[in-house]
Amino acid sequence: MTEQQRSPQSEPHQFERGTDGPKVILVGVDGSDSSLRAAAYAGGLARRQRALLAVVYVQPVMAAGAALGVPVAETTDEIAEDLVKYIRDATERVKGIFEVRWEFHTFRGDPYNGLVKAADELKADAVVVGASEQAGHRIIGSVAIRLVKAGRWPVTVVP
Repeated sequence: MTEQQRSPQSEPHQFERGTDGPKVILVGVDGSDSSLRAAAYAGGLARRQRALLAVVYVQPVMAAGAALGVPVAETTDEIAEDLVKYIRDATERVKGIFEVRWEFHTFRGDPYNGLVKAADELKADAVVVGASEQAGHRIIGSVAIRLVKAGRWPVTVVP
């Protein structure tokens, strides 16, 4: 069969994310005000699109802090627990008014690589993050800018 004779139906089907609207919207949260605004925005998107909201917290790995005796793992575990409680409370407040399917996931690592790994593993169709609140990121680049430059998902940055 020549190229001209091959019909579109005979081509193997390839999976395309987000072609019928997003099925999984990933939002990165770290407890900052901008990340919580991003979670609220992503929740609205997920509700309107009837998508799963994957809330992701990336636990920092700080070997240096642990070497100095800082209880890093315990602190970041507490942050994750607080975030889950906050999200559950917010979900309860809007129950019956807005229904959003959501899951909470924790990944370990630096924020950028943790979110990339999460988006890949969860097959995210879109990624939502808060704008960086750290001044140094204007010079070296924020996680949001790095995600946009990766060009693998639509990325929404919420101020």
